[in-house]
Amino acid sequence: MRLRLAVALAALLLPTAAIAQPAASPTLPAPAEGAAPAEAGRAPQLPTPQSTPLIPTLPSDRTDLAYGAYQRGLYVSALKYATARVEANRNDTAAMTLLGELYAQGLAVPQDFAEAASWYRLAHEKGDANATFALAMLAMDGLGLPKNRAQAETLLEQAAAKGHPVASYNLALLLLPRRTEGGDERAVALLERAAQAEIADAQYALAVLYREGRGVPVDRIRMANWLARAADNGNLPAQVEYAIALFNGDGTARSEEEAARWFERAAWRGNPIAQNRLARILAAGRGRPTDLVEAAAWHMLAAQAGLADSWLDDTLKTLTDAQRKAAADTAHERAERLEFGIGP
Repeated sequence: MRLRLAVALAALLLPTAAIAQPAASPTLPAPAEGAAPAEAGRAPQLPTPQSTPLIPTLPSDRTDLAYGAYQRGLYVSALKYATARVEANRNDTAAMTLLGELYAQGLAVPQDFAEAASWYRLAHEKGDANATFALAMLAMDGLGLPKNRAQAETLLEQAAAKGHPVASYNLALLLLPRRTEGGDERAVALLERAAQAEIADAQYALAVLYREGRGVPVDRIRMANWLARAADNGNLPAQVEYAIALFNGDGTARSEEEAARWFERAAWRGNPIAQNRLARILAAGRGRPTDLVEAAAWHMLAAQAGLADSWLDDTLKTLTDAQRKAAADTAHERAERLEFGIGP
């Protein structure tokens, strides 16, 4: 189980994620606003703080049986090896943290946050940054120990000071809504630390800040660079935003073909904005050859998510009944595949 920090953040919405048009080419107008729900019709906001698996990579010591078993999903073996290690060495903080993670997620043992907190606390007191971060998450949500936001933030500070990238990310997003003097600048520094560690949400958050000029001067090139890195690392909002930047040549070289590829990737992950933009690209023949049946299929999927588009409705009126049925069948098949996470 992944724990989440229940933190209400002030919305940092980007401008509407529309595909802007060159003056000489009005064939792809921006979608009409107002008919779409907020989550579909607007660009995504900064992601909320959240945890990440505490053991994301196998340690450099390939003989580490406990962590190796954990990585391979052999949780009973991981529990056995980690327990034996702690019994042999009461200063083995990595094994203690692994035991805490197993109890927190309920892997090989019944889920027990109190037991997880005990193991995390032992490792934290001996200086383990992963344990400090995990204990902060439990304190923030009141799982296994009393809910205490102040204590949680103090623990995040300690973990971030030890170089824990996800703690740095979470701490930055706690600072941003407060608008305190120097707070945005410190948040940027924390996000950069996390972003350099390839935390995709931190990379996307930095792109937002460079776009909005919060804590840093407005810089569209850095915005696009961070969007590209976050997109490569699988951040879905970044994939949509990067596609828009590519289509418009906003901070990066203009490429409608590359934009179409990113829109398609995000569309297959169920993002209605990407589905809508891909439908427009296919309908207008911008970045892809014109294909009205494919355009209609993606338009139907976006519309089912609440993203209406009168321009596409008008453009696709020329479809024959047979073409419309083919598009509907395709949309239905894709909806089923998306429901089960099956890509192209």
